[in-house]
Amino acid sequence: MHDPFEESLRDLLKSSESSHDDDACLHRVLKTANRQVGAGDLFALMGHCLGALMIAINSGAGHIAPVSRSKSSESSPDKAD
Repeated sequence: MHDPFEESLRDLLKSSESSHDDDACLHRVLKTANRQVGAGDLFALMGHCLGALMIAINSGAGHIAPVSRSKSSESSPDKAD
């Protein structure tokens, strides 16, 4: 199975530089991995918030009473002229 995230990290590790420093290469790979995972977590959090908001709206929708503006309510004896 092809994983683009894993491939990008492998490419970063394999990139050849004139002065190859393993610590710097590892730091660059881990920094990139943290950025990509952090972005994924941020999108997951926004998705969960949107789902919770939709559940809240759906739960509260049943408590809203419909308003009737029929003529029978205008001619009720409780209203003053």
